[in-house]
Amino acid sequence: MSIQKVPNAATATATATGGRDDRATSSDNELDVRRSTPPEPGATGATVDGNYIVTADGVRLYYKDWGPKGGPVVTLSHGWPLSSDSWESQMLFLADKGYRVIAHDRRGHGRSSQPWDGNDMDHYADDLAAVIETLDLKDITAVGFSTGGGEVARYIGRYGTDRIRKAVLVSAVTPMMLRTESNPAGLPVEPFDALRNGSLANRSQLYLDIASGPFYGFNRPGAKASQGLIDSWWAQGMQAGHKNTYDSIAAFSATDFREDLKKFDVPTLVVHGDDDQIVPFDISGKAAAAQIKEARLIVYPGAPHGLTETHKDRFNQDLLTFLEE
Repeated sequence: MSIQKVPNAATATATATGGRDDRATSSDNELDVRRSTPPEPGATGATVDGNYIVTADGVRLYYKDWGPKGGPVVTLSHGWPLSSDSWESQMLFLADKGYRVIAHDRRGHGRSSQPWDGNDMDHYADDLAAVIETLDLKDITAVGFSTGGGEVARYIGRYGTDRIRKAVLVSAVTPMMLRTESNPAGLPVEPFDALRNGSLANRSQLYLDIASGPFYGFNRPGAKASQGLIDSWWAQGMQAGHKNTYDSIAAFSATDFREDLKKFDVPTLVVHGDDDQIVPFDISGKAAAAQIKEARLIVYPGAPHGLTETHKDRFNQDLLTFLEE
């Protein structure tokens, strides 16, 4: 694999505001982000094996199922390169309020299998469908953070909203991150090449740099870093597969969700911080809310990408309010 040499991936990601490239991804690392045909509803072919959903292609998806089984259902889709552990604050909060809260580790992440192929949004959405259909979940509020927001959007684009009651996109990568001819406001390819380069050069250091810098806004003047959050982010990232997280960079950056957003026909909440250095607000939260019919946008002034932790009390309450409406 050949990568354009771009130093300091975390800094490049945090400071990219312009650029020159209309390519979907760097030429040597292009991931096919075209749509495949989804399985027929109810035909995902997945089975349950303890705390795992086993997909039709043999991938074992670890999942957590917290709260009363008869409670209103909330699914939580996590960000890159994390796992369902990143949702533990929200899971505990909502389960205590009587909700059934389900979060799975995306393929290649956390405790799930690390398949060589299939690290793309179509497979991510099909895996979410496998979890939903195998557990026979209905009237779901589907919540997605960052890459997980793309997963929720692609699920709705492929499967519709028959099982979905509401949707929530948090710091999400929708509608499209990368600059192309049809998406001129997107980011240039360089910061994503920097992530790929950093992943190959020293994945462990890359993850430390992201967690201790732009992800939680710890690189801002006067910010007080939490070593616990940094360590947890790093540990979750290093538990994921190297190839899986590498491929996922193209999945979250180069996938076009604009057609998916047109299929949203349920109440949708969009939450984003206006100081998000990972997924800039103007090209994501603001743009997605404008494209989803009657979406509600909540902007957190000064909040970073990882607001589910840095602003968790406010976010938990905003999420609960939306659920109870």
